[in-house]
Amino acid sequence: MDSAIAGGGVAAGGAPGGSARPALARCVAVEPAKFAGAYWGRAPLLSRAADLGGPDGFRDLLSPADADELLSRRGLRTPFLRVARDGEVLPAYRFAGGGGAGAEVPDQVLDERVLALYADGATLVLQGLHRLWPPLVDLARELGGQLGQPLQVNAYLTPAASQGFATHYDTHDVFVLQVDGRKRWRVHEPVLPDPLERQPWGGRADEVAAVAEGAPAIDEVLEPGDALYLPRGWLHSAAAQDGPSLHLTVGVKALTRYALVEALLELAAEDRRLRATLPYGLDPADAEQVEPELTGTVEALRDWLSTAAPTAVAERLRARLWPAARPAPLRPLAQAAAIAGLSPDDRVTVRAGLRWRLAPGGDDRVALHVFDRTLTLPAGCVPALRVLLTGRATRVGDLPGLDTDDDRLVLARRLLREAILTPT
Repeated sequence: MDSAIAGGGVAAGGAPGGSARPALARCVAVEPAKFAGAYWGRAPLLSRAADLGGPDGFRDLLSPADADELLSRRGLRTPFLRVARDGEVLPAYRFAGGGGAGAEVPDQVLDERVLALYADGATLVLQGLHRLWPPLVDLARELGGQLGQPLQVNAYLTPAASQGFATHYDTHDVFVLQVDGRKRWRVHEPVLPDPLERQPWGGRADEVAAVAEGAPAIDEVLEPGDALYLPRGWLHSAAAQDGPSLHLTVGVKALTRYALVEALLELAAEDRRLRATLPYGLDPADAEQVEPELTGTVEALRDWLSTAAPTAVAERLRARLWPAARPAPLRPLAQAAAIAGLSPDDRVTVRAGLRWRLAPGGDDRVALHVFDRTLTLPAGCVPALRVLLTGRATRVGDLPGLDTDDDRLVLARRLLREAILTPT
């Protein structure tokens, strides 16, 4: 591959919620290298507010007043809200319906019904806040960029002395950020280390319940500003104490070796031997009949695996993971106005959080891969692209490698129109 063209990266963004601290430093009280080596995917980590910025450390992300705003004035719809009580998720009709004249859509959250359920001890789960609430949009983008993983953010509002969910495990890692109130967390060793998404806890409910009866590995009350990291598979339950509790859960989708296996299996379909029909009349329940076919298949798969190309596997992973993590939001109306009035003196920058990769595109072209599409451009645009993709604000008239301001404007307008760049 031409080294003058090949390359990739992710455009940086500012710290979330107006905080000067990097997103990961808001969630764990150890250095990133120590977190990566000693805790990531391995062991829980409890970080206290005193080491993370104080008891108000997460209120800029979502306060109780912000949660009330979402529940009452934002036209929230299911499934952005779940309600649970005594370990059971309640059906949506218990808290959702039409919103009145001009808003008859039947799945809108109704605040008076939410009030009744919450006052009766139910836990409210605000889901997908990384798509709804600006400070959490920013947190998700920055933390996801640091971890290199897609993630989601939910909020849990639990009344005093209540518990929304029984002991369970998640199939993704979580950062628990205690915003308000106090919540007791009991954490036990996994019954299934490193579970995949297809291995939820419900299939091992008896094992989970039995382990939960034993002594926990962690039994602590989280106060405002505290944080807890749990790798996937670790059992946990949480109960509000003497007052209501609000915490955020940042769920990190695990990238596993099994994902590599899945990518390899998708690519293996290119081998005709592995697509071959099994013999006529074969009884799949007869191990003696299956054995020679299994032997032949394993041999064919082994031969094919010896030819598997890392670049092809990486492309499969990119196609799966990049669409799961959106870049920073942009303003369509302002962006359209900037395109219409663009001049050589205007400055532009790459969209924050945008994952990108440059590769040869054939016939003197370059391919710019982003999270949801691929653009092909003349190879002569590469010097300008490399400047723009660094993330620095750049004057359009200063873009290198292009002969005239008209050429520079054409490229800048194209990239603004494709939501690669934003005006500064």
